[in-house]
Amino acid sequence: MTSSSGTEAMRWKDKPPPDRAWKGKPGLSRTERTAEQDRAAGGHDRRFIDLGEGRRALASVELKLLPNTRRIRAYLRWSDKGKTGTAYLGEVNEATRARNLATAWRLAFEQELLIVPEPAKNSWASTPASRKVMKANRSRDTKPELALRSAIHALGLRYRVDAPPVEGLRRRADVVFPRVKVAVFSDGCYWHGCAEHYRPAQRNDEFWNEKIEKNRIRDRDTDSKLEAAGWRVIRVWEHENPFEAASRIEEIVRNR
Repeated sequence: MTSSSGTEAMRWKDKPPPDRAWKGKPGLSRTERTAEQDRAAGGHDRRFIDLGEGRRALASVELKLLPNTRRIRAYLRWSDKGKTGTAYLGEVNEATRARNLATAWRLAFEQELLIVPEPAKNSWASTPASRKVMKANRSRDTKPELALRSAIHALGLRYRVDAPPVEGLRRRADVVFPRVKVAVFSDGCYWHGCAEHYRPAQRNDEFWNEKIEKNRIRDRDTDSKLEAAGWRVIRVWEHENPFEAASRIEEIVRNR
């Protein structure tokens, strides 16, 4: 999972973020600024916002530092008939501007603010079903995850969201209880290969099966690394009842 939420602990607690985390290089040409945004978005064709009535506009991400809170906020901006449109995306806290821009663009896609580009004719996502699966592949704040968090919160438990349990380990958990070292993952049945609901793809099955197997291996590796660091790992499938899962999590958290 990736970063950028006001619910996360701040990276910079005792001093302001360095300029390299948010400020653009001075003197960049328009072409260079465009290239920077294109790289962060994953391509020029991924930067368009739908204005309605068949119109669209090229968007850019702006990073702003809030001095009093030492937080960096990301905004999506575009122009429509001479007027500037703005959408707040969220807070970002990566160490470099490039990574914060990339995180912001991901947030823009997750919030469905941008037009999803049509894949190439020979793309592995060339079918409507594949595109639907890819569009639903949100890295955070999925419906099952939100339902689980709501159920946990209703039990009086407080937690961090989308955070790395272990500093230096590039793995993020969906819900984290730092004090008692409990990390919760809300796993999608398709992307994590649920034994009960996962069904192999009908087209490009070799590609998809390999991808799902890599996800499974990564999940096992994550569990192993966290457990070695003294953490209790809880995985909740999206098909599970969120209230029952929350009760299971509460019992473990309160008894740690």
